[in-house]
Amino acid sequence: MGDAVKKTISLPPDLAEDAERVAKEEGKSLSAVIQDALRLSRRQRLSGEWKEMQGYWSARAREKGLLKEGDLDRFLRRR
Repeated sequence: MGDAVKKTISLPPDLAEDAERVAKEEGKSLSAVIQDALRLSRRQRLSGEWKEMQGYWSARAREKGLLKEGDLDRFLRRR
């Protein structure tokens, strides 16, 4: 981890205690616990964005009557 960037962050006392407890329980450094939390947060955010896009395009497909894969095939062949 030679290319890691050091940052100073502030946490409310309850979050700091939770993070330190998790680090101790899991045998990890506090830094590793924070990294895990940030990675999880990023995955959840991206998943939410993906579902949002999927919902948008599903609605557009329904508007065009594209309800099944065969409907899409017929739609694309007409173009």
